[in-house]
Amino acid sequence: MLVTRYNPYNEVRRGFELLNSMMQNLDATAEEGAIASFVPKVNTREGDDAYYVEIDLPGIKKEDIEITTEDNVLTISGERKMKDEVKENDYYKIESAYGKFSRSFTLPEKVDVEKIEAESKDGVLEVVIPKLKEEEKKPKKIEIK
Repeated sequence: MLVTRYNPYNEVRRGFELLNSMMQNLDATAEEGAIASFVPKVNTREGDDAYYVEIDLPGIKKEDIEITTEDNVLTISGERKMKDEVKENDYYKIESAYGKFSRSFTLPEKVDVEKIEAESKDGVLEVVIPKLKEEEKKPKKIEIK
């Protein structure tokens, strides 16, 4: 017989895991008509001249993606639609997630919103947010005419 020490934190952890799985199931069925909600994975990084946001959007056409900026917030939204060509109902399990998505990012103060670029390649959307150059940051003296 193996004797182990009772640890009350194990019971609390199991409770949180159960609550977390229940909340994930609620999120997955929240959107009407969707099999599961789709939340794309995001990578962000900072370079010398720009900030980069990479979003995994496999199977989504660039026409189905919308990128907007408002009040210093970058929002990327769209919809991953279910494939129409599959008409059989003999699936045993569907793990692909479908539905509308929206991800928002607060932009740093010193970025050039007018020069934001986006490119979609191999199912990855890359948004490049250029930083303001040093000469643009310096105060300028305006001559009166």
